[in-house]
Amino acid sequence: MSENIHINTKIPLEMRGQRLDRALAQLYPEYSRARWQQWIREGLLKINGHTAKPKAKLLGAEEIELRAETIVEVPWVGQNIPLNIVYEDEYLIIVNKPAGLVVHPGAGQPDHTLVNALLHYAPELEHLPRAGIIHRIDKETTGLLVVARQLSAHTVLVQQLQQRAFLREYLALVRGVLIAGGTVDAPIGRHPRQRVKMAVVNGGRNAITHYRVAEHFRFHSLLQVKLETGRTHQIRVHMTHLGHPLVGDPVYGGRYQVLPDCPQALQDNLKNFKRQALHAAKLGLKHPKTGEMQQWQAPLPDDMQDLLVQLQADRDVQ
Repeated sequence: MSENIHINTKIPLEMRGQRLDRALAQLYPEYSRARWQQWIREGLLKINGHTAKPKAKLLGAEEIELRAETIVEVPWVGQNIPLNIVYEDEYLIIVNKPAGLVVHPGAGQPDHTLVNALLHYAPELEHLPRAGIIHRIDKETTGLLVVARQLSAHTVLVQQLQQRAFLREYLALVRGVLIAGGTVDAPIGRHPRQRVKMAVVNGGRNAITHYRVAEHFRFHSLLQVKLETGRTHQIRVHMTHLGHPLVGDPVYGGRYQVLPDCPQALQDNLKNFKRQALHAAKLGLKHPKTGEMQQWQAPLPDDMQDLLVQLQADRDVQ
């Protein structure tokens, strides 16, 4: 369930010198300061018609407009949904998420999510923040996620994530042929006009993506991608920023382009691949109890593997 929020107000003169987020939390205490910070960072709040940062100092009398949507929380319940458990012990669970499974309940998807599946599999997770899930991947992205089973493990794993100590490696199939790898260091924020999208924007949150070429095809490249930060849609946005959007990406991929001298079966597969070709293939972290570095890998899902086989055959024939 969701609630649309529209606020128009003017900052009182007596709030001159205060931080923007603190002042708004005082004016509208029904929303937490953390919630205001999130809205500001996402570009949903305008101050005198422009975006700002939460720490911006106020002069007083600024015009504020907020257009946002907030989730009206409903109790999360366990549901008997199959899970692919790669590893588990008393401290954590490593899950290989399939395409099409949303991680958390939210607007438009109140249940039948990874959270609901985990609560059925391990009911003790109901006592942990966000059912123990430390990081998320998009609905149509496949691959590895870590879930804490104890509060102490949750605290340690969140600290590791914040310190960028996780190893997160993805396989991404992109349009176009890249000659060499590199790094994209470009800030990401809410798209200025299309609010359902993210984009590289001035004033966005720091975002760093490392990539190298794993395999070339005639019109595509398979990349190994490592995340240094974890912004919303980061790989999808950064690859599009480079001019090499992910195959099948319904939001950032643009229209399908017919390829010359391409077998019809491959052409059909590319055209009908309706999700971003992105897989969280490797996950590494220090075990929250032992401190030992551990790594897990998940093979490519069948749809991506089948597409790669066709691309390889097309390349080798040519």
